[in-house]
Amino acid sequence: MFDQPLSPHHKLIGRWVAGRDQAATLYTRPAARQHIERVFNAAVLEALNSITLAELRVVALNGNDERPPALAFICDSIGQLDLGWIETSNAPIPWRAAAYAALEQALGTALPVFTYDDLFEEISTYYWEGETDDEGARHSLIECHGADPSELDDYSLPSTMNARRPDWMFSENAAAYGDLPKALRKALKTLRNTVRDLRRTSPERNAWHCDFDILYDYVPGLEECSSLPPLTLVPVEYFAREVDDVGRHGMEYGFMDVIGLCPLEDADHVTGWLASLEIGVRFLLAAQELINLDPDRL
Repeated sequence: MFDQPLSPHHKLIGRWVAGRDQAATLYTRPAARQHIERVFNAAVLEALNSITLAELRVVALNGNDERPPALAFICDSIGQLDLGWIETSNAPIPWRAAAYAALEQALGTALPVFTYDDLFEEISTYYWEGETDDEGARHSLIECHGADPSELDDYSLPSTMNARRPDWMFSENAAAYGDLPKALRKALKTLRNTVRDLRRTSPERNAWHCDFDILYDYVPGLEECSSLPPLTLVPVEYFAREVDDVGRHGMEYGFMDVIGLCPLEDADHVTGWLASLEIGVRFLLAAQELINLDPDRL
């Protein structure tokens, strides 16, 4: 009599758990909570256990009279993703550029990650009032930021920032698919097929989809955090200052680290959500396989 009733998300996920249980077992409410959480957490961990690319976790949101319970999918990792042989090996530039371009085009489907183009846009807005060429940037630095025209050589300009990119960051340097070694072709094909499957997943039961207007209803105040994702494909070795500059707000107020938000109307939604989770996991495993290739064996 002193125990609180089960919360809405426990009740809904509990119906999903009950549908999986073969034996009819009676639980006290505290034991029911523990059993529901244990079964659901085990299913999530089983799916995510093989992912090393980023730290991921799931949070159940209770909902209220106006909103059903929901599952929020969160990325706890911050900083540059490990690019493995793409960044550090002496493999031919066309091979490395092909792999990097594939990751740059695909990873944002599953992870909160920003690319070089996103970084350049942020820096342009912050320092050059949106200008993207040197002449416009110089004018902005002088007129809007009070820079001394005689000291402009001390400032970063669009051309000097772009010039710091290593050759493997340019997609135009990527080799044609048919000119790549077999193992690399296989890894790229798997990445392409798995991201296609993830993009075809219905948004209604998709662990990797987030409507941010709905998210802000569930988590008031979250809109105050930085809109910048917590992960980047930009090599910090070359762009440490720029990454620090755009990431300062996120370090102070938090990054937009939500991967997906899925409201749960019924227990079947949990089943569909887990199925979509596994589709995204297959994609991330394909990305890991690409990054972990041994260039000496290509």
